[in-house]
This record gives sequence, structure tokens and C-alpha cells, in this order.
Amino acid sequence: MKHLMSGNEAIARGAYEAGVKICSAYPGTPSTEIFENLPLYKDSLYCEWAPNEKVATEVAYGASIGGVRSLCAMKHVGLNVAADPVFTAAYNGVTGGFVIVTADDPSMHSSQNEQDNRYYAKAAKIALIEPSDSQECLDFMKYAYEISEKFDMPVLYRTTTRVSHSKSLVEFHERVEHETAPYVRNVRKNVSTPANAYANHRKVEEHMAELQKYSNVCPLNVMELKGSKMGVITASIAYEYAKDAFPEDTSFLKLGLTWPLPMDLIREFASKVEKLYIVEELEPFMETEIKAAGIQCVGKELTGNMYELNPQLLKERIFGQAPETVDVGVQAVSRPPALCPGCPHRGFFYTVSGNKNYVVAGDIGCYTLGAAPPLSAVDSCVCMGGGFSVGMGISKALEITGQTQKKVLGVVGDSTFFHSGMTGAAEIIYNKGSIVPVVLDNSITGMTGHQDNPGSGYTLQGDIAESIKIEDVLKAYGYKNIYIADPWDLKAMKEAVNNALNSPEPSAVISRRPCLLIKRIKHDTGLCVVDRDKCIGCKKCIGVGCPALMMKDGKSSIDPNQCVGCTVCAQVCPVKAISRKEN
Repeated sequence: MKHLMSGNEAIARGAYEAGVKICSAYPGTPSTEIFENLPLYKDSLYCEWAPNEKVATEVAYGASIGGVRSLCAMKHVGLNVAADPVFTAAYNGVTGGFVIVTADDPSMHSSQNEQDNRYYAKAAKIALIEPSDSQECLDFMKYAYEISEKFDMPVLYRTTTRVSHSKSLVEFHERVEHETAPYVRNVRKNVSTPANAYANHRKVEEHMAELQKYSNVCPLNVMELKGSKMGVITASIAYEYAKDAFPEDTSFLKLGLTWPLPMDLIREFASKVEKLYIVEELEPFMETEIKAAGIQCVGKELTGNMYELNPQLLKERIFGQAPETVDVGVQAVSRPPALCPGCPHRGFFYTVSGNKNYVVAGDIGCYTLGAAPPLSAVDSCVCMGGGFSVGMGISKALEITGQTQKKVLGVVGDSTFFHSGMTGAAEIIYNKGSIVPVVLDNSITGMTGHQDNPGSGYTLQGDIAESIKIEDVLKAYGYKNIYIADPWDLKAMKEAVNNALNSPEPSAVISRRPCLLIKRIKHDTGLCVVDRDKCIGCKKCIGVGCPALMMKDGKSSIDPNQCVGCTVCAQVCPVKAISRKEN
């Protein structure tokens, strides 16, 4: 029996079938659904959301040291956070198989950069595996654990957005339990002192040399010989695109183990075709190595090194085939992303918007949309936790340059606070920052689809957990005044911000209201309505940026299918033309 599954669902199934026992991750698109599906198998394995990717990697690697097969997963930028333990784990090696899933995001559908994480495998000197469809996502997981244990190294398991989210048919197999040997203390292997690391580096090079030989006979690297005119070396989703774009008589070398590259196999394949193409998304990772080996090929000069590929782009860029289009006579309307109707973050951003003396250092989350018009309230967004620490740098720069009239607010969400905001909060206190940290607490990890975090009160497996109170952490750090406000109450929100900014003591703000989309919380509010006789058409309400609001015949109108009754628009209306109609 076959099942229609996304790549992420199939990876979860593959971990189950491979006998994995410990799994830890931090949610990040496009990797999130892997761990959302692992609780299906919680009778056979343990899975958790960790506070951040570094912690997730360390938990999973610790489980490997303990002798069991383990898994961690993250989006591509999460591997930057996790890089510290990954590089050391490569030197120490594994006991139980250890796989790190990195989900790259070509075209940056939900990311702040387009980095190509294949280079991490090369830099860390670990194996790299890339599936191209859902069946391979499942099957390659089993090979990944075998390779990890055979060559005593972590395995980087790279997907992309299209592999993660596209669906194809998958065939299941039974779970095969991995035999776990009793834990044996091994200081020489697992304690990475300089002396041990010095010796381990030689071991890493030896294992990579062995893996290099294996790559030429690895069943994940397959020749598909059809004709001798054209040959394509490719991997991951680019294989699917190339199969569609190239002629039927094209030969393919499809790579599943892509680091180290199987150079003997590549030379053999190159000798069988007249012209060799390298088709890969993003950087010329394979192409550079193949050209360095003296093998003639073409690639990025045709396909480019930015954004996603697709079959039509390959046809156009390689063969000059113009795209087939149909003029439907309709111009699509641009619909940029916006905060949801009733989003609790809107009240805070409306409060600080328009004040030229405020500098707002933002962060990664739903609240990044506070930068969008008409709120236009965010001045920077760099990385998880950067709201506090980047904001600290901005405030110090303003102090040194004498721009003391500028007030800096550093903003993070509740999940980001636990991820990497706490260290920034400590930085502000320790180094006497003139910045007010603001936590937008909506009781969930919102941007990636409502995953629990240390403040939500639940675990990934659905168990009730200790809920860490953000205000308690801030008090322990030394913040003397912590102002908590409901962002639906604009007066209270403004008062909290002003009090924190004017306090002579270290102060912080918590904007607290649960996300409206949390299923376990019932929101029973009425809808807002406009008294069109009172409305003067000033568009003040439009300035809150709520998708439920629009202008109709010169006056404000509210879509009842979108309104949730938050009353933020009513509070800004100068003539009281908007009110909430109770259910």
C-alpha cells in the first residue's frame, strides 16, 4: 500500500523505520512538519521542541553518545546557530547514528537569506545526503544512519523547500530496532580537549578518505544511461527539474551522497557523454569540485546561482526555449503579507509607529510584519535574538554620536525570547544599555505554525509542562520594572511603553495576549461595526493595518468575515464611529 506524503512527513516516517529513539528540533520553515509528524510514533521514540537549534543538536548528539540513533532538524539558518556542536561532533564521532536535517530555502519563501548549507558538510568534514522526492526522503534516512555508524560521523541530511513540501507516493516498511550497546565511558572519544581534538583530526581525515572511496559505489549515486550526446550530473529537486527539461535521450548521474563527491564515478560518467551539464540550485557546489578535478562541464554560466530553478527556467536558460504562456486578460493584484486581523502584535506596533524618536530593533517572527506599511514601525531585522542585541548596538551608537533623543526598543517574541533573547536581555543589563527590551508574548511559536515553547505549558508530545514566566526571568536578571500590557488596550500599551522609557531603572515591557489562532483557546468576542453616519472618512482606522478594514464609498467599512472584535480600530477613531457589537 502506498501513501501520499510530503518530504517532511516521509523523513519522520524514515526516522521511525530506521529505529531512531531520540529526536530534538527547533521549528523553522521548511523543516517544521518533520517534528509535527514524529508524535505519531511516540510509542517508539521520544521527540521534543528544544529552545533553539544549538540545544536541539546537543540533545540529539548526547543521545548518540549514549548509544541510540538520534535526529535533529532545523531550517538552513538554524544550522548557523547549531554549528558549534556540529563541528565538534564531527571530530569526536558518534556511537549511535546521528543525523542533522537542514532544510534550505531557495528563493527565500520564509527566510532572511538564501545560504547553501552544502558547504557546511565540506567545512565540518561530514557526509552529505540529498533526497529528491518523498520516497527517497524516507529511504535515504536509513542509509544516513548506516553511513553515520559505519564512518563514525554525523550526517548532514539536506532538503529544500520543494522537497520538504511537495508530495509523492511513498511505500512503508516495518520499523527495524537498532541494537543499543550499554553505555561505556570513553573520555578519549567524547571529551574534546585540545589534545584529544588534535588526535581526532587525523581520524576525521581517515574516515573522510574511506567515505570518498565508498561514494563511488554507494547505492545512492546512480547512473541512468540513455544517450551519449548529453549528460547531466544533478541531485535533490534539481534532478526532477532536469528530467523534465532535458531531452528523453539524456543520460543522468543522479547523486544522493553529494559530499564527498564520487569523483571516480563522475569521471566514468563524463567519459560516456559528449557534453556534460551540472544542474544544481544556488551555489556551484558540485560544479566547482568537478571543474577542479579537470573535468569539462557547464553549469552556472547557464543556470545562474540565485533563487529556485524549475523545468521552464532550465528549458529557457539552457536550450533557449521561450516559455509557453496564455494571456488570461487579468492582472493579478499584489497581496503582501500582513498581520492577521486581531493580531495582538498590532497594538504594540501602532503605539510606537509614527514616533520619529523611536528606533525599533525587530526580530524573526510574525512581528517582522510590523515593518510593513501602514505601521512601518520596525527599523532592523537580522536574526533570532537580534532584536535585543542588535538594538543594544544601535543604542550604544546613538549614545556615542550624541543622538540621545532617540529611544531604542528591542523587540522579540516569546519563543524567540527562549531561543536566544535571554542572552540579549543579559547583555543589556550587564553592559548598562539604554534600551528597553520588549517581549511580544502571544503564548505560542506563531510564524512556523503554532509549535509550543518553554512558555506555552505544553510539550511536542502533548504533555502538560512547566510554563516558564518571562517576567520571572527578567526579574532574575535585574530588571526592576516590568510593565505588562494587553495590546488590544491601546491606552494601557502606550502607558507601559512610556513608563519603561522614562524609568531611571532597568525596565522591560511584555505585550501579552494569546494568538487568536491557538485552537485550545476560545476567543468569544463580538464583531466591530461602522456607523456610517458618524464616519467622516478620515482613514485613521486604516492606519492600524488590519486586513478587515477598507474604504467603501469614501467611508470606513469592516469585513465581518475577517473581523475578530479586537477594537483597536475603534480606539483610534476620532469620532467614535466604530463600536463592537457583542455576540
